[in-house]
This record gives sequence, C-alpha cells and structure tokens, in this order.
Amino acid sequence: MLKLAERMVMSFCGGVSASTTHQWTTLSGSGAEDVRVMTRKSVDDPGRPPGIVLNAATSFWLPVSPKRVFDFLRDETTRSEWDILSNGGVVQEMAHIANGQDQGNCVSLLRVNSTNSNQSNMLILQESCTDATGSYVIYAPVDVMAMNVVLNGGDPDYVALLPSGFAILPDGPSSASQAVSAGGSLLTVAFQILVDSVPTAKLSLGSVATVNSLIACTVERIKASVAGETIPH
Repeated sequence: MLKLAERMVMSFCGGVSASTTHQWTTLSGSGAEDVRVMTRKSVDDPGRPPGIVLNAATSFWLPVSPKRVFDFLRDETTRSEWDILSNGGVVQEMAHIANGQDQGNCVSLLRVNSTNSNQSNMLILQESCTDATGSYVIYAPVDVMAMNVVLNGGDPDYVALLPSGFAILPDGPSSASQAVSAGGSLLTVAFQILVDSVPTAKLSLGSVATVNSLIACTVERIKASVAGETIPH
C-alpha cells in the first residue's frame, strides 16, 4: 500500500509538471483565479488508465495558516465539504498507516458511502505529508478489486491511478508549528481527469468546460469552508 501511494505521489508530480512536450494553456474568463490546462495521452501504461487525460490546476491565496488548510483537506470527516465527486457521501477511513512523526504524515484508504450505487466499488487512496516548508494532500480513486489484490500482496504497479490533490505553501512569517501565520497560505489545486478512454480521440471543448467548472466549484467550496467566505450566486 505504501508502494502504491509512493507511485501515486510521483504520478501526481509528473502530471502537474510542464515540459517542452506538454505545456500549460491558461483558460481565459474563468474567474478570479487563472485555471491552466494540459492534455496527455496515456497509452500502454498499466499504471494509468488508457485515454486522454486532462490536467487542470489553479493557485490561490487563503488568509489562514497552512496547518489549518492541511488539516481541513486531509480530514475525511470534512471531505464532503469540498469533494464534489464524493456526492456528499459519508467518508470513512478504512486503513491508516503512519508515515512520519507528525500525525498528518500518513497514507489512508478511504471509502465513500455514497447514495449513488454506481460508486460503491470505489475507494480513495490518500497520502498527506507536511513539514515547515510546505504540505501536500494527494489522492486517487482506486477500484475495490484492484485494491484487494494489493492488500493480498499483489503487484501495485498494475493498479491504474489518476491522482489529484493539493500543494500548500506558507505565505508570510509563521511559527515553527505553522499554527500561527501572519500571512496566509498559497494553495494549488490540481485535477487529473480521464476525459476520453480512446487515446486517439480529439479533446472536446465540453470536457474542458466541465473540468474548469469542477475546479472553480472546488475552489469556492474550500474558500467558504476554510476562510469563511460566502459563495457568490
């Protein structure tokens, strides 16, 4: 499970890293924060679902400490406040592996008890990590049968993952514990969404609009929950 989580984090970092081949495009007119998108084709990679993957990311400032943002995003009991894809379902932690001295450094296996029966076969693998320089919370939906193979000692390299997540950086002076910050936090939200299971397909504008809407709505929910801002109608 730790090996799978390690690959998930590496996949997330690779997915949000631009290169000469894959470059970010900024969507215009998407609100206060610029949303940037990038597409990748996934072919012959057992560790990723095949097809066209749309990466979308944005960064914004929050007037609260990095510790508060980190604790909010990693806590399964508050997940339904920002995670639109969990459909307001109750999230339970099925497994917890400590991965450092700070209690926030851990790998978790989460189950979403959704009212939508179509999602009953999905689990969420999550890794959270924090230190004085910054924090991240990275997660990916995992098929129940694939996860059972891993938990029974199977090869985690053949579990298809498409991770999304958050990077949290301190903005301004803070105490050693990050509990008190005179500045705030810089939060980057990044999603990787499979928009077409055919790698040769053309990317539709509808797919871009859907992912753009998803990221914008997530940002507003986080702002409303963490910073107490009202969501504009």
